[in-house]
Amino acid sequence: MKNKEKILEVKDLYITFNTFSGEVHAVRGINFGLHKGETLAIVGESGSGKSVTNKSIIGILSKNANVKSGEILYKGNDIINYNDKQFTEIRGSELSMIFQDPMSSLDPVMKIGKQITETLRLKHKVKESDAKKKAIELMAAVGIPQPEKRYNQYPFQFSGGMRQRIVIAIALACDPEVLICDEPTTALDVTIQSQILELIRDMQKERNLSVIFITHDLGVVANVADRVAVMYAGKIVEIGTVDEIFYNPKHPYTWGLLASMPDMDTDNDDDLFAIPGTPPNMLFPPKGDAFAARNKYAMEIDFKEEPPMYKVSDTHYAATWLLHPDAPKVEMPENLKNRINKQLKKAGEK
Repeated sequence: MKNKEKILEVKDLYITFNTFSGEVHAVRGINFGLHKGETLAIVGESGSGKSVTNKSIIGILSKNANVKSGEILYKGNDIINYNDKQFTEIRGSELSMIFQDPMSSLDPVMKIGKQITETLRLKHKVKESDAKKKAIELMAAVGIPQPEKRYNQYPFQFSGGMRQRIVIAIALACDPEVLICDEPTTALDVTIQSQILELIRDMQKERNLSVIFITHDLGVVANVADRVAVMYAGKIVEIGTVDEIFYNPKHPYTWGLLASMPDMDTDNDDDLFAIPGTPPNMLFPPKGDAFAARNKYAMEIDFKEEPPMYKVSDTHYAATWLLHPDAPKVEMPENLKNRINKQLKKAGEK
């Protein structure tokens, strides 16, 4: 990053949930930073701890959640133990979030315009006329046609893509510094998905936003993120720049995620790769490397000891024993290597 200023930093965060079945270890000692104006993507399968991590940042964890330890530093201040009043002061105005289902984020019986102005009037205490003017400007900025007319319409009168644009407008209404996007394109078709991603990218550049983008799909973040953190079983197992993760991945789990992505060369008859097995039960976190049982390259030590984060470069780290100096030399799967080489060749021809 050219700008090294960290606006947000998560340090050694542990979060569990009390359930009828026992204590679920959802987040297990993760560390990452977010720079001013940067987009960090956090990827991984469902249940890996992505959303829990980010809900803890804006203080909306459920009541059965326990933050066992760690720090969340926003502009140098530890907000991990903020109470509701303290979070209310920064939520929306400084830290904002877009959720994956716009219909559940919007009030179905409240006009769209009022849902935007409500945020403005609550946070900035502006007059109703000024709030309406700002709301219409926001609707236009996120690509809503005829915003003056649509200001008085209800959510059911908007398509899924347009509803998500309204959710983005609400999230941006108070000019936050950090925007968390929790799988914001999951329920949308591919064309609309692309438009929403482009909108988020444009808004990020225009406003110098710091963005955390949560997704289970690595393909979604290729043209959006600056860096990528790969999560598995409550831990970050690899983190690096987009190019490092896509073209020089080091963790077998990242190999599996990349190999399971369809691309333009995938034929209808081709069988997509699937990572074998299932994620571990986080009521009983496995000893050693949590991915070991699904990893065909696992060694004896993987089932006994957790691997440290090995440094690949100044910006690239991976938690796998395969990077230990004494480990056998293992190359990424041949099909993934061929795919990466094709992508690099195409990039070089452009």
